[in-house]
Amino acid sequence: QVQLVESGGGSVQAGGSLRLSCAASGQTFSRSAMGWFRQAPGKEREFAAAIRRTGQRYYADSVKGRFTISRDNAKNTMYLQMNSLKPEDTAVYYCAAVAIEPMRFVHDDPHEYDSWGQGTQVTVSS
Repeated sequence: QVQLVESGGGSVQAGGSLRLSCAASGQTFSRSAMGWFRQAPGKEREFAAAIRRTGQRYYADSVKGRFTISRDNAKNTMYLQMNSLKPEDTAVYYCAAVAIEPMRFVHDDPHEYDSWGQGTQVTVSS
C-alpha cells in the first residue's frame, strides 16, 4: 500500500477549472496504477479517470473531453485537470492507487485499488 494525499479542491463557478493533485508515498509509484473516483451526496462512489503505469488513460463518459489525468513519476504525483466544470461535477474526489499494477487490471472497479486518499471537496455552482 501507499499513502495518498489529495489537494487542490475548492469552489468554482460553472465553466471554471480546477486542478487536483495526489501525492503518493513509497517507492513503487512508477509501477502503480492510479485513479480518481468521486462521490456526490447521496450517491455511490463512481469512477472518473485512471492512468496505468504505461501512461494509458481512461475516462468516464461524463468527464471525457473535459478532464485530463496525468502523472509525474519523478514527483510521485498524479493530477486531474478539470475544465468546463458543471454543477453535476460537485463531489468529494478521491485519489486511489494499486501499488503494483496487476497484469489484469479493471481500471473502473474501486475494489482493484488498495490505497485511498482522504478526499478533497469540489463544489461547482451554477
